[in-house]
Amino acid sequence: MRFTSEHRLDDGVLEREFTLGEIPGTLWTPESAAPVPLILTAHNNGLPKGDSRLVARARLSAAAGYAVASIDARGCGDRPRSPDEERARADFRRAMQAGAPVDEVFESFIGPLVENAVPDWQTTLDALVELPEIGGPVGYSGWTALGIRLAVAEPRISVAGFFAGGYVPHAQREEARQVTVPLLLLLQWDDEGNPRQRALDLFDAFGSTEKTLHANLGGHLGTPWFEREDGDRFFGRHLK
Repeated sequence: MRFTSEHRLDDGVLEREFTLGEIPGTLWTPESAAPVPLILTAHNNGLPKGDSRLVARARLSAAAGYAVASIDARGCGDRPRSPDEERARADFRRAMQAGAPVDEVFESFIGPLVENAVPDWQTTLDALVELPEIGGPVGYSGWTALGIRLAVAEPRISVAGFFAGGYVPHAQREEARQVTVPLLLLLQWDDEGNPRQRALDLFDAFGSTEKTLHANLGGHLGTPWFEREDGDRFFGRHLK
C-alpha cells in the first residue's frame, strides 16, 4: 500500500489517498494515537469513491472514531470497464426508463461485477489491518449486493450496514441466508430504482439473529441525515 496524498481536514479527520497495485482507495482516520475499528464503505457500482455523499458519510464516521476506507474495485467507479459492461449498463438504464423487465440484463453485469470486486476488497483489507492506526473488529457499510458477498466470503467482517436491496443478483439473494452478522438495512420507501417488496423479502431472508430495518419516506437520494447518527450508534455497539 502506497499513500499518495495526505490532507488534515477541519473536522479533525486525516484523509489519505492510496494505491495498492491497480486499486485506488481513500482512507479516513480520526486524529487519535489509539488504534480504531475499521469500516469498509462501498459505493454503488456506478459511483466513484470520491462521490460527495460517500465522502461526507465517511468523514462523519471518521470524526466519530472510526477508520473508514473506500476503493474503486474492478469495474467500479473510475476503474476501466469493458465494452460489454458498458453495453449492459446502457441496456439496464434504457429498460428502467422504459419500464421494461430488467432482471436478465441486471444479472448479466451486476453478478460478475460483484464477484470481481470481492478480491480487490479482500486485498485492501489485508493491507489495512496491518496499519498501526487500525485495530479491533471490522464493519461494512454500503452497497448491498457486494456486502452480502463480502459478509459470506470474509470472516473478518463482524457487522454490516446495507442500503436499498431491491435489485440484488440472484446468487446474493441465495447467499443472504448465510449472512449471520448483526445487520442494519436502510430502505427508502419510494425508491424508484429498488422495488420495495424485493427489499423487504431480502431483509426477511437474512440469517442474522440481530437485524434491524429502518424505512423512511422518499426516493433513493432522500435518506435522512439522522440515519447516519443511528448508524454510528449501531456500529458502536459492535465495533467499540
